[in-house]
Amino acid sequence: MTETAPNRRRFLLAAGTTLGAAALTACAANDQGAKTNSPQTPAAAAPAGGGGPAVEPPITTGEQALQRLQEGNARFVSNQAGHADEGTERRVAVSQAQHPFATVLGCVDSRVPIELVFDRGLGDLVVVRSAGEVLDRSVTGSLEFGVAELGTPLLLVLGHQRCGAVDATIKALDAKLPEAEGDIDYLVEALRPAVQQVAGRSGDRLTNAIHANVDLVLAQLLRSTVIGPLEKSGELKLAGAYYELDTGKVVIS
Repeated sequence: MTETAPNRRRFLLAAGTTLGAAALTACAANDQGAKTNSPQTPAAAAPAGGGGPAVEPPITTGEQALQRLQEGNARFVSNQAGHADEGTERRVAVSQAQHPFATVLGCVDSRVPIELVFDRGLGDLVVVRSAGEVLDRSVTGSLEFGVAELGTPLLLVLGHQRCGAVDATIKALDAKLPEAEGDIDYLVEALRPAVQQVAGRSGDRLTNAIHANVDLVLAQLLRSTVIGPLEKSGELKLAGAYYELDTGKVVIS
């Protein structure tokens, strides 16, 4: 029998408690109302003292969340960033509860700081990062927690220009190198399908592979027994994007 989404969510919470994941359990306890309440903390609904960010309407859909990310990125690109609420009032508010409006999977690349790229502040985003956006059980579970337990209506997979992990995979496959040391070879094997998929395609090979990888990751996430049903029901929007290092612009797929 297929398990219902609410049962899955309760299971995630119970699993966090059983495993003794103190931080996870604390977040779940604080955010039990995230799925029924507005996904904005009280501090987000009012300017911080001394001229903080302007009042923002609550986010209720994935489309609204995506639009807010795009607006923040536009400020970042135009060098007008500063909307993000990181003041003392906001810090105190989110210490009691968090209601992020989007979950973002990005790369570990130091040039792609997710919150800065989207000009967002404390408590706004659930950010998960892995080299080349590679999925494993920990990464996927973290994303599931963001969308199911914290109730974000948007899950964005963000690839980026000149991704080192994808580039290293291309070079390793071309040179037929032996397995890399440690778990780096895990990354190569995970990124191999994207590189192979674009073989012979016109255009820049690395760029093509980065885009293909985002699409493949999205397809994998849709097979999640937590994420897939939420997307199918319309409670969750999945989207892919590409960050241009040269311009700072995020292009939605």
